[in-house]
Amino acid sequence: MNEPTKLSVNINKIATLRNARGGDVPNVLKTALDCEKFGAQGITVHPRPDQRHIRYSDIAELAPAVTTEFNIEGYPNPAFMDLVLQNKPKQVTLVPDPPGVLTSDAGWNTIENESLLKEVIAVFKQAGIRTSIFIETNLEFIEGAKKVGADRIELYTEEYALRYSENASQAIEPYLQAAEYAKSIGLGVNAGHDLNLENLSFFGKELYGYLDEVSIGHALIADALYLGLQNAIQQYLNCLNPTEWK
Repeated sequence: MNEPTKLSVNINKIATLRNARGGDVPNVLKTALDCEKFGAQGITVHPRPDQRHIRYSDIAELAPAVTTEFNIEGYPNPAFMDLVLQNKPKQVTLVPDPPGVLTSDAGWNTIENESLLKEVIAVFKQAGIRTSIFIETNLEFIEGAKKVGADRIELYTEEYALRYSENASQAIEPYLQAAEYAKSIGLGVNAGHDLNLENLSFFGKELYGYLDEVSIGHALIADALYLGLQNAIQQYLNCLNPTEWK
């Protein structure tokens, strides 16, 4: 029987809200622990160089407290690499974000960036940290992820989310092909970006058996404003539960 897909909650938006006012409300650490208590199987953070949401000091608090899977995303500049190595998350997800970008908007070209990625991943693997690469559905780039030593890929799902309402079957096809290929060459498969309560069930159902984990932040936190955090997490977990699929 296939393992269910895990839900990792990205708590960047909690930090954004806190930083807008100053102080410590809402509390990032408490939110992370509550997400775990409410059923999330992982916590994701994406610190950026300007620390406009998650701060490096947050990660120092979160790393020893998170008891599920702690996942740190980011561009592998020296400061980010030091942060990851100091805090030893279960997983690091490499994203090709340039400084100042609002949100991740592209995956890695693993061919052009082969030497960088190979060097960075070797450092993280030596430290015992699982490494994932944020990537699009290009099969050559996925093959490149394997070549540079990644353990997993994280499929960038914005295109799926944009096309889902027009034709779900067409929207999912390249992601299914990518996931099948990744698994066939020994890569784990994660996914994230613009997945929500409308499109997640179909995505999880079609990729069942291939999809290890989804990372969801903006949509889940926005839904929590109306549903409450516990209820929102449960609804997202239901989207990934085969017994809930129709």
